[in-house]
Amino acid sequence: MSIKDNCELCGSSENLTAYTVEPKDDTITMCETCLASHETPADNESHWHCLNDAMWSEVPAVQVMAYRIYSRLGNQEQLDMMYMEDDVKAWAEEVLAAENAEPVRDANGTILKAGDSVTIIKDLVVKGAGFTAKQGTTVKNIKMVQGDPTHIQGKVNGSTIFIISAFLKKL
Repeated sequence: MSIKDNCELCGSSENLTAYTVEPKDDTITMCETCLASHETPADNESHWHCLNDAMWSEVPAVQVMAYRIYSRLGNQEQLDMMYMEDDVKAWAEEVLAAENAEPVRDANGTILKAGDSVTIIKDLVVKGAGFTAKQGTTVKNIKMVQGDPTHIQGKVNGSTIFIISAFLKKL
């Protein structure tokens, strides 16, 4: 993780730091201004004119960041001009899809996140496993089901099962 002499997005040489471009471990060098506003670029929209150069970088992580910022700004014209390999574009869109995904909610409307603990509010027959998940059972360290805001994944009686979130209450 080496820091370059300039921000790879805007070219600034002040207050530089290494930034990991999720979900991969690739890093780019970003200045304090870019770092502070890349997730909400509309707060400092005039700063992002610098992406006109960065979007043509040969570094995939820089392309990903430019794509994400243009997407958050709703700048379809710039997005249409960008050329990215399919795998790089998929990487760029992965985080954006998660940001725009509908949250998983329990029976009370509380938003659930991966790692939460929940309790089952109704006896549920677990198909294919041969047991009933009883009301009051605690399910710890739940996982989200990619692309499905109505289910979670968790362990009950030693079996990993999918549970409809409407039958759960966050602890």
